[in-house]
Amino acid sequence: MTPDPTSDTSLAFAHPEERAIASASADPRDRISLRDHVVTADIGAFQQERGHGQRLRFNVVVEVRPAPAPLDDDVDRILSYDRITEAIAAELAAERLNLLETLAERVAERILAEPQAMRVFVRIEKLDRGPGALGVEIVRSRASVPVAAHDGQGAEALHPVVAYLTNAAIAAPDLAARLDRLAASGAPVILAVGLPDTPVPETGQRPTQRRIDLLAIEQNAWRLAARDRRCMVVATRTEIDWAMRNGEMVVWAPSKIVLDAVDGPKGPARDAVALALWLAEQSAALRLELHGDVSAPAGSRVPVVRVPV
Repeated sequence: MTPDPTSDTSLAFAHPEERAIASASADPRDRISLRDHVVTADIGAFQQERGHGQRLRFNVVVEVRPAPAPLDDDVDRILSYDRITEAIAAELAAERLNLLETLAERVAERILAEPQAMRVFVRIEKLDRGPGALGVEIVRSRASVPVAAHDGQGAEALHPVVAYLTNAAIAAPDLAARLDRLAASGAPVILAVGLPDTPVPETGQRPTQRRIDLLAIEQNAWRLAARDRRCMVVATRTEIDWAMRNGEMVVWAPSKIVLDAVDGPKGPARDAVALALWLAEQSAALRLELHGDVSAPAGSRVPVVRVPV
């Protein structure tokens, strides 16, 4: 018996372009595709994958709406192939990821932010994790993307205030009043802390010491959270973004974001003020407030304000 090329099994392993054709509506759209685009990236949830680049193969198909006017052979009137490769490069450069699923979602969302894009098929495969290719494929349409996050017109960019609290500020009797003043600014507030006053284990090795110092900072973040119910501890960019959109005050637990960053802070993790400044710059903060007897490194790209305790 001849295999049915439209069967679920056949389509499961077919190129995304074939899947797009098979699932097209009665009024099919135009499609552009990227085939066998291979890049090297640091990605993966396992410890042995960290710090080691591995090849990823991308196959992407984008269904686009017809051009509203004659093209006139003008590249500015189409969705350029470069937009697909740029979306891939931008998401790989944004931060280190553990999951192909996360990368596929973000690439799809970035492509669907283009006005012409209506539906996108994204297949990503790891080529160096075994004798075959290990991968994931997703399909997303414009209707599944939150409009507010991608409309590019009325959406207002959110710029937080990042406030670094010394241990003296955390323990001060006026902590609640200090947080009240921060909340009254009207901007989203991200709180950052440093190492606790208690001794931190020393390993003598930079990579392990970095992790221990980051975890010690996170313990201090939970100490702050215990002092005021408004202080919600968050560890991911997604949590920070959600809190900013919903007006929540958060305390930054830095391990995940710092360790996953493609171009992270260069100094030692125990330099928590430098970490807070890096976060402020990464989030395009209105300012960095230093609550206590500390100073910021020179060359800040955001305004720095000293607030006494």
